[in-house]
Amino acid sequence: MVSAAFKETQSLFTPVTVYSLLACSAQFVVGYILAHIWGRKCSGTDRWVLVWLFYDAIVHITLEGPFVYMSLVGTVATSDNIFAELWKEYGKADERWLHSDPTIVSLELLTVVLDGILALVLVYAIVKDKHYRHFVQITLCVCELYGGWMTFCPDWLAGSPNLNTDHWLYLWIYLVFFNGVWVVVPGLLLWQSWLSLKRLHPSYQAPKKQK
Repeated sequence: MVSAAFKETQSLFTPVTVYSLLACSAQFVVGYILAHIWGRKCSGTDRWVLVWLFYDAIVHITLEGPFVYMSLVGTVATSDNIFAELWKEYGKADERWLHSDPTIVSLELLTVVLDGILALVLVYAIVKDKHYRHFVQITLCVCELYGGWMTFCPDWLAGSPNLNTDHWLYLWIYLVFFNGVWVVVPGLLLWQSWLSLKRLHPSYQAPKKQK
């Protein structure tokens, strides 16, 4: 029994699996470095927000951007390049990404163009302490949450025919972790914006001392 389970785990971790996970880790490391370069004057909390935003923008532009291109000129399944191999690996968990599913491609178009730009605008707003920081932050977070909901809800309503939840790697790492991050972090940033805007309301301002 142990031997069979071990062999199954070995079959899951192909070289492409390892390269894919390393690529995601490398993207985070780049985001971390950029955040500490550009956010030297920011608070510790905002510096971690910048880490997320740089990582978010990098993923949208360098990973999801090629996916959109491949899906518009053909499909991931019929493409032959390094990005196609990464998406074919993810396609083992969700087949829709292999065959240019219209809903997925439509959402990714929005994600790459709008969310990628908003993430970079928000980086600028935080670094320069702009007044529109939380407006952009709320807009970006709502877009991210909408994208996550519309990615999975249609498939759930159809009985999840395209999702592979038989293996822990596909279920807990590819589907739950990598998609859940784009739910948890935007949710936390929305909460941060809520608290910041609440403090600006006159009812929460400290009363002025009478002379």
